[in-house]
Amino acid sequence: MATAAPLTPERILEATEEVLRRHGAAKATVVDVARALGVSHGTVYRHFRTKAELRGAVTRRWLDRTSVALSVIVEGTEPPERKLRHWLAALFEAKQHKAGDDPELFATYTVLTEENGGVVDAHIADLTGQLTAIVQEGVDAGEFTSQDPAVSARAVFDATGRFHDPSYAAHWSRPGIEDAFTAVVDLTVRGLRA
Repeated sequence: MATAAPLTPERILEATEEVLRRHGAAKATVVDVARALGVSHGTVYRHFRTKAELRGAVTRRWLDRTSVALSVIVEGTEPPERKLRHWLAALFEAKQHKAGDDPELFATYTVLTEENGGVVDAHIADLTGQLTAIVQEGVDAGEFTSQDPAVSARAVFDATGRFHDPSYAAHWSRPGIEDAFTAVVDLTVRGLRA
């Protein structure tokens, strides 16, 4: 079967995401993706050599949406403390929306992230790299004190894990979660201040 538009990796990833939304990670197949695109499964395999590679790519695409949105904050002109608070709040909000707006897809991606540890590790490295840039900016501006901004950034990431680690998703809609988030961020920022 031929398609009207050229088949690109991006179109395949879009179709894969839709198939995952409909069928879930356990039932979605490359044949389902190919059927959704109107092509043979062999055509999909020309772009992604294995089902695992396709699942890894769609997981990376999903995680990259958050990274890209947060990078805009890192590149912004806010003072470092405000930027740090903004970045942490945006990460928490993004995770809340992913879990709350489409719980079936979030559950599917939770499965995919568990099977794609390398993709998740790269995502966490990107996020902690962004935090490192913010902490370094704060040190350079005299707002933060840190002997090693990368170590401090990882500590901030770990300290706020309850608000971005998917294993805590059930907590993100509970009463009082916003107050708990503010308390942790306030404590974290006080620990960084020069």
